[in-house]
Order: sequence, then C-alpha cells, then structure tokens
Amino acid sequence: MKKGEESIVDLPPPADGRPDLLVIAGEHSGDEHAGRMIQDLKLEQPGVKVAALGGRHLESAGAQLLMDLTHSSVVGVFEVLKSWSFFRQLFKQVMEWIRVHRPRAICLVDYPGLNLRLAQKLYREGLSKKGGGDIRLLYYISPQVWAWKARRRFDMARWLDSLGVIFPFEVEAFADTNLEVQFLGHPFLTEGYVNAMHHDPGGPVFLLPGSRRTATARIFPILLKAFEAHRLEHPEARAVSLYPSGGMRDLLESMIPQGCPIELRPSLEGGSAGSVLTSSGTMSLACALAGIPGAIAYRANPLTYILGRSLVEIPFLGIANLLLRKSMYPEYIQQAASVPSLAAELDECRGLERVERAGLDAKRLHDLLAGPTGLSLGRWIAKGISDSG
Repeated sequence: MKKGEESIVDLPPPADGRPDLLVIAGEHSGDEHAGRMIQDLKLEQPGVKVAALGGRHLESAGAQLLMDLTHSSVVGVFEVLKSWSFFRQLFKQVMEWIRVHRPRAICLVDYPGLNLRLAQKLYREGLSKKGGGDIRLLYYISPQVWAWKARRRFDMARWLDSLGVIFPFEVEAFADTNLEVQFLGHPFLTEGYVNAMHHDPGGPVFLLPGSRRTATARIFPILLKAFEAHRLEHPEARAVSLYPSGGMRDLLESMIPQGCPIELRPSLEGGSAGSVLTSSGTMSLACALAGIPGAIAYRANPLTYILGRSLVEIPFLGIANLLLRKSMYPEYIQQAASVPSLAAELDECRGLERVERAGLDAKRLHDLLAGPTGLSLGRWIAKGISDSG
C-alpha cells in the first residue's frame, strides 16, 4: 500500500491525563535523538508525562507512543506530493489531538515539512503561547535555514518559544531575530552517548544509503556495484550495511545480488569499518567522528535535485564537510555518483595518507561539536516545560 493511500487510525488519548510534553519526531534519526532527550529529561523530572509521535526510541525512553511516525518519512518535493493525502490526514489528526488534550509543551524535533506547519497552525489558532494560548512550543534540531529558505528564521521566531540547535554556527544564523536559541552540543557527543562506529583499517566497507526508502532505492544499488567493482582488485573485501528498522532491512535484502558478501546489521550495533560509502545524512557524521575514511554518494529525483540546487546555497551536502569547511568526504552527486568513481574512492581509502587525514579531521569535529558545560538536553527541555506554567 502506498503512503498516499494509507489511512490513519485515531490517535489514542494520553494515558495519564494532561501530558506535560508532546514530542513529534518523524524520522529515524530524530526519533533516536528525541529518545535520548526524554531519557535525560526523566533524570531531571522522573514523574514527567510524555506522549509522542515518533518511533521505538521514544517508546523505549518511556514516552507513550501515539503513532509510529518513522515509517512514513519521505524526502523531496515530488515524493511528498505523492503522499500528500496521507500527510494531510496526519496533520488533521495531530491538530485535533492537541486541541482536545492540551499538552503543557510541545517539542518539535527536526522534520520541518510537518513540524513548521504545525507550529504555524498552533500560532494562528491561538493555542501556542506566542499565539495567545498556553502551550509552549520548543524546537530541537533546527531546520537548515543556513542552507536554504533562510527567511524561515523570522517565522520561527514568531511562532516558537525556544530553539535548541546542534551545530555551533546555527546560533549566529538566528542572531537577527528575538528567538531564544541555545547550542546544546551535537547528540553524538552528549553524555552517555557511545558512537557505535569505529575505524579498523582491516574492517569491512560500510555501505550506508540512509534511512528513507525512496532515497535508499536510488542509492543502494550504486553502492553495491561500486563495492563489487572494488572487489575485483580486492577479492577479500567484505561489506556491512546498517538498517534502522525491519522494513528497511527487507528493502536492502531485496536489492543485494546473490553471492555478494554483505552483512545486514541493525544501526544500533554499528561496528568497525575500514572505509565507508554513505549518503549525506546523519550516519555520515557518525562515521566522520569515528575517523572512518570514505565518500558521500547522493541521488535524488532529478526534478527535486534541480529545484534544490536553485534554492540551496552551501558548498557541501555532508555536514562534516560543512563544519570543517573542506571535503573530508568527497561528494558524488547525481550522475557523478558513478560506479567507477566510488570504487576508486574505496581503493584510495586503504592508503595511509587518507586514513591519517580522517583521524585528524575527526578530532577537529569533536572539538567543534562538544556542547557547553552545565546545560544538558534534559535541563533545556525541563526548563521549556516549567516555563509553560
């Protein structure tokens, strides 16, 4: 069944009366970061009541999961249009739940296509604090206003009460607004987080096409062919691909050619790798922080890509490259993401110079992304709830 044809069952009521917090995280990475946020929050406020639209990480952290939203994440203008009826129905359901159950605060996590629309609607209906109501709106992991649609920052300042950002340069991006913005450090470097990725020169090749089905279907076959081309020179090479959910595992498995030496492993297990071919998403930064040499491959719907290029004004797609202001991971976009080019990258990643350079870059990234002392994610979200009165 296509997403655009899905029906959404009514969201259940909160289990324990009016919730202190509603969390909305629509993607696997957002769900993982939000789960850690709730774990941290419960250390600050053990009795806090949390409801969520997200995934298994939020549920494991103790939130009441109203709906698993991570199964419905898509990327790209045209992909969203195909699923428009689904998202329209979802939007109506979420708004009705908020109207009826009135959480004290709402934390929107990434996923701006849905979450910024919700923030606007809550403001216009007078439900949010800045709209005249009593629900405080918090946003964790900002939309990339520094990359495209920069004027969204003024709308965000109008609708939101507080914004927690994960990159240091994002504070400056909102300097000309009155929005309260705090750099909280990157989730990969917060207390208690252990990077599941490690560099081992003799380890397998990571093939990481991302967590979205449409993007994975475009990228993974190219990564596989590049790996097979690499094996012509290095027949002992092995590969590992990580999956965030059972559905994604099935998709990956369906694309692996018979006899290809590749292991499928849950994302949480991570592991060691000698090199990586990755999409430009969250996992690419985890690999960069682990000092694993590699390259980025990205292919989008051609029309989505043309539209995106006209709107985005940044020199790199990979966040590690943006932070370092150089190409730690060479980027191969659209047709440039070819089998010969990516196979050549895997060959080069075996060299000592590339390995040493990746290690030095990883140390710089750690220094850049470490958060301020004395302000944990749990304290930030706890303050947001308490300020709601």
